[in-house]
Amino acid sequence: MPTTLLHVFPTFAIGGQQTRFATIANRLGPAIRHRLISLDGCAEAAALLDRTLDFDLLSSPSHNVSILRRLRTIAKVSAEVHADILVTYNWGAIEWAFVNRWSRARPHIHLEDGFGLDEADRQKPHRVLARRLTLQRSTLLVPSRNLAEIACTHWKLRPQNVTYIPNGIDPGRFDRLPTDGNPHFQCVPATCTIGSFSPLRPEKNIRRLLEAFAELAKSHSAIRLVICGDGPERNYLQEFAKGLGIAERVNFVGHVKSPETVMGQFDLFAMTSDTEQMPYAVLEAMAASRAIVATAVGDIPTMVAEENRPFIVRRDDRQQLVNALAQLSQDASLRRRLGRANRRRVERSFPIEQMADAFQRTIVSLISSRRAMRA
Repeated sequence: MPTTLLHVFPTFAIGGQQTRFATIANRLGPAIRHRLISLDGCAEAAALLDRTLDFDLLSSPSHNVSILRRLRTIAKVSAEVHADILVTYNWGAIEWAFVNRWSRARPHIHLEDGFGLDEADRQKPHRVLARRLTLQRSTLLVPSRNLAEIACTHWKLRPQNVTYIPNGIDPGRFDRLPTDGNPHFQCVPATCTIGSFSPLRPEKNIRRLLEAFAELAKSHSAIRLVICGDGPERNYLQEFAKGLGIAERVNFVGHVKSPETVMGQFDLFAMTSDTEQMPYAVLEAMAASRAIVATAVGDIPTMVAEENRPFIVRRDDRQQLVNALAQLSQDASLRRRLGRANRRRVERSFPIEQMADAFQRTIVSLISSRRAMRA
């Protein structure tokens, strides 16, 4: 009988976390059944799932009630879904982990991908304590060594309960360029296209990229910036670009369903986040053989090829960011060399099979342990 997983996401809008889940689910196939709850009601990432999978999107319980009533509802919904394992994602789903922890309902996997802007520099003490108490008996999966260290040292979780599984990707997706061209933006001859790909949220700090681009544009005319993604900051960022006088050289293309349709059209990829762990967009840029300029947050400095590491800059050093963008935007040969090195790195170190197999081993181990306890 197939194993059933109950997944609880703070949101099932398309992002790195949801992309990884879809990648793993599609790779594992119909041997696993998935029941999904999106706490904010967003479900766009369902489009990433193979239609042959056995998955259902369940209604999310209301959050506009007292904490006690909410916990009771979570316990009721969780019991009604006859799942073998509960899988929760990030702080937004911690209440489901809490209910499962104290009811001992079923084995629990918690995936932590990082923090929002409010915890970019320092974690909130009450959240540290909550994670420490709630996740003691859980299996914690993290995509970065930085998060693994935080879990063991700050949350005081047992090392044997913390598993580092780096994100994986299929580089071959980025070899198959769309036959009908790029529907999102026009390529401009003799112009370096700097591309970014992320949700437009505060922690992604696209403002930092716009400011660096504006400074670079003063002395370099043959450059432009393409920003792929949507989110609550889009209107603000568009107005901010106008204020900098660069609106005509910046293209906000909105949500892009398939990164492979645009990533290879960039000459250079840029990410200027305040906080990351192991961002999928960087892996996708590497798979597309792009050179990368990014802030040195999370595991990004060790993700990229060694040759590319001098262009991973200190988070708050604007001049270093501008210099990195300037050097790579003016040197096509260097960009190609770094892009090839990044492609070799992602093929060697971050294969999709490694990620999916590790997740499957975790599921098998938890099911086997539960059956042994019942025997």
